[in-house]
Amino acid sequence: MASTVQGLAYKAFGLQIFSEFPLPELPLTDEPGLIGSVAVIRGELAERWQAIPKVTPSLGMLGSEVMFEAKDTAIFSIQDGIRITVSPAAGADMDCVRLYILGSCMGVLLMQKKILPLHGSALVLDNKAYALVGRSGAGKSTLASYLMDQGHLLVSDDVIPVMVQEGQPLAVPGYPQQKLWQQSLDYMGMNSSLYRPLFERETKFAVPVHDRFQTEPLPLAGVFELAVSEEEGPVTVQPISGMERFHTLFNHTYQKAMVDRIGIREWHFGMLASFVNRLPMYRLTRPKQGFSAPQQTSLIFDTIKPHMEER
Repeated sequence: MASTVQGLAYKAFGLQIFSEFPLPELPLTDEPGLIGSVAVIRGELAERWQAIPKVTPSLGMLGSEVMFEAKDTAIFSIQDGIRITVSPAAGADMDCVRLYILGSCMGVLLMQKKILPLHGSALVLDNKAYALVGRSGAGKSTLASYLMDQGHLLVSDDVIPVMVQEGQPLAVPGYPQQKLWQQSLDYMGMNSSLYRPLFERETKFAVPVHDRFQTEPLPLAGVFELAVSEEEGPVTVQPISGMERFHTLFNHTYQKAMVDRIGIREWHFGMLASFVNRLPMYRLTRPKQGFSAPQQTSLIFDTIKPHMEER
């Protein structure tokens, strides 16, 4: 079993993660991470939190350190892209603490490492990665789950790390778990009693997908932005073009508000500009009512089929 003085060593987001906190969702590893390593440690942060200059009441920043407080859960510090320090509140739900470590903390840390975190799900279609992005409630996880049910592997859920090599964006695997709302489980005919709620009283569930997970990075070949129409009608797909492509990537950057708050707008702009014009993007719109994942899937494959035939 992989272990160190600092705790267990896990693999996620292209990182080798040495953690003093158990992270049972993540696979153990003895191998170095593609984009380095990070230590997740326990520490007392109350005094530091009081002293650090505040960007907002719940966010502080000083030099290369970003801190934030999740009320009744923990204070978190992310430093230099290599260390996450966690100070849990008394009686905190540790499942909730872990969600912040693997979500908000990792989003900031990836930015510190100059890796773009997109907010969405990425799957393997035609041996390449395609990202599904969209606002909360757009149906990203439901469509991703349906695609996986059709035999397509998950690359990442919620946070998609994107690195660029020679102008080519690569989607880096997250970890083998999906987060699904009760409605998504109902659509897919999955029994929620078989899965663990993400934390107490939550109606979103942790669904392990170890046998349907892509473990190595793949070229990011396209982005589908999911949208919902208030009107009844068929599922439609339209290309996203011009500057709207840039705005789409910006709007679906994980924790996008952090870009300006931690002073990385210039890097973020350059990162998006380095590949935005070579990445096909489409808006996939479905009616608000009903289960339309089969129709969405058909349109996705109709859309990418010309690219498949070019190779």
